[in-house]
Amino acid sequence: MAQPSATLPKRPFGPTGLLVTPICVGCAPLGNMPETFAYAVPEEQALATIREVFRSPINFLDTAAAYGDGESERRIGLVLRELGGLPPGYVLATKADRDLRTGDFSGEQMRRSVERSLRLLGLDRLQIVYLHDPEHTTFENVMAPGGPLAVLQRLKEEGVIEHLGVAGGPIDLMIRYVETGAFEAVITHNRYTLINRTAEPLIELAYRRGLAVVNAAPYGSGILAKGPDAYPRYAYQDAPPAIVERVRQMAALCQRYGVPLAAAALQFSLRDPRITSTIVGMTRPERIWQTIELAQIPIPDDLWPQLDALALPDGDPEAGRWRRPLEA
Repeated sequence: MAQPSATLPKRPFGPTGLLVTPICVGCAPLGNMPETFAYAVPEEQALATIREVFRSPINFLDTAAAYGDGESERRIGLVLRELGGLPPGYVLATKADRDLRTGDFSGEQMRRSVERSLRLLGLDRLQIVYLHDPEHTTFENVMAPGGPLAVLQRLKEEGVIEHLGVAGGPIDLMIRYVETGAFEAVITHNRYTLINRTAEPLIELAYRRGLAVVNAAPYGSGILAKGPDAYPRYAYQDAPPAIVERVRQMAALCQRYGVPLAAAALQFSLRDPRITSTIVGMTRPERIWQTIELAQIPIPDDLWPQLDALALPDGDPEAGRWRRPLEA
């Protein structure tokens, strides 16, 4: 396989001292979640993909306790054991989750989640742990004495966690968490893409406060990579007509310029100086190199304002379906 540039620049990950590449491998689909992604990923395929990450210029991986209810972490852990641990210079982030069966989002559950992540990954400490999907509980519960945030902070004091972030969906809620000053990084997903700019105020606030800003799902879970005819889904659900039509127009525009829609979708995120890294789900070894290649395709400057004009306006009545809480 012809491979693009074998190096990628590294950027400071907010105030943490870590350095990460602008592309991060999203490991959610590697947890074999057909109910979310509408396709399965067999274990050997997932392991081959993870092995290829460690042969690539990308040094940043992102997973979560909830991805496959531990299956993503377990598969990553199998490869880490083959390698004798996380190789020097690589950064692995995971997320502390509620109990997927009972919905328990207590402080005690956060500790159980982190302890299971350590066991599955085969590590004795975690570089980055995000409080994940806090829309499934209340802000008051998370911030309460002995609650989820307090327990995660205690684990940081104990040296089990090095850095804390928050990852979730609803933008107003995420802004509220960023304003607490308790987190060093934030993940937004499916809300800052060619078609959806809802996360703009969150990104601006987090950037001004010096947090690492991570943008997940630049393809909107697939429609902006495969096109609206091949994959008419946005944010893991059927895309409303307003999105399908506008993405169809974007695809036609990109075609006129000789630019793959996927390249424009990826570089929309990569070119924003406020965004530290962009999480892209990858499920095959070749996808790693294809993604790096998409990041390096030249895109004419005059294409961007034309694509911007096709983004759904804030408050579009058909946009509600992709504004509701979703799994990151």
